Amino acid sequence: MIDSHVHLWSPAMAFHQWPGADLPAIHRAYGLADLSDLDPAIDGVILVQAQPDSRETDWLLDLAARDPRIVGVVGWLPLDAADAAAQVARYAARPGLVGLRPMLQAIADPRWILGDALQPALAAMKLHGLSFDALVQPRHLGVLLELAERHPALRIVVDHGAKPAIGGSGDADWRAGIAALGRLPNLWCKLSGLWTEQAPGADRDAVRIYVEHLLHSFPGRVMWGGDWPVLRLSGARHGDWLAFARTIVAATTPAQTPSVFEGAARDAYRLPSSAPPAR
Repeated sequence: MIDSHVHLWSPAMAFHQWPGADLPAIHRAYGLADLSDLDPAIDGVILVQAQPDSRETDWLLDLAARDPRIVGVVGWLPLDAADAAAQVARYAARPGLVGLRPMLQAIADPRWILGDALQPALAAMKLHGLSFDALVQPRHLGVLLELAERHPALRIVVDHGAKPAIGGSGDADWRAGIAALGRLPNLWCKLSGLWTEQAPGADRDAVRIYVEHLLHSFPGRVMWGGDWPVLRLSGARHGDWLAFARTIVAATTPAQTPSVFEGAARDAYRLPSSAPPAR
């Protein structure tokens, strides 16, 4: 089993920006030793960037080189830099890098990724086999569709189901946007982060209909992610979210179980077919 979305960070690092002291539940260092907090069913993890700084990408790749449980790293690079294509090529040569994530949700212009300055970096990502992790909100779904249609050879992974407003307004637009993305073969989606999108104290089962829609919209291309330790903001343990997801998948699309919990991540990130040793 692969957890496709795990974060490690250290507030002591010069490049650390988030989380801050305003989030005391997760404002501390999380390193390799803390991977023991993950459910023991997990064999391998994908580390995902949390800071918009290439120094963090270096740090994550160094961690991956030390621990075989880390089967891939989704890093960050300045994709709009003049030398972005060269940076992508250089980092793609490092063992462990499987994708890049530009944190679109924090960029004011939702169409930023479609700008001319980004196209050399996107071309380099395709050339070097890197996936594009899309940290987005529902307002980006149309932009992602345009991006995917422009770059059909670019593998795009939608993080956290595009962060729907659980139980709020806009469900119809989110559902339509997700369904449109799911019709394109170069899109995958992470079943992750949904409990932390809920209001404090909300019924966790309310996310069930969103999970079901993701499973039906991306058949064979949904991958489970713990979003740990951010998941702690919901008050849940890693194993709680895993058990909940396994129950819904088994009840909704049981044939997708192997892909949700391993296969889709291997396909999207071009991981070797053999599983890492269980620990």
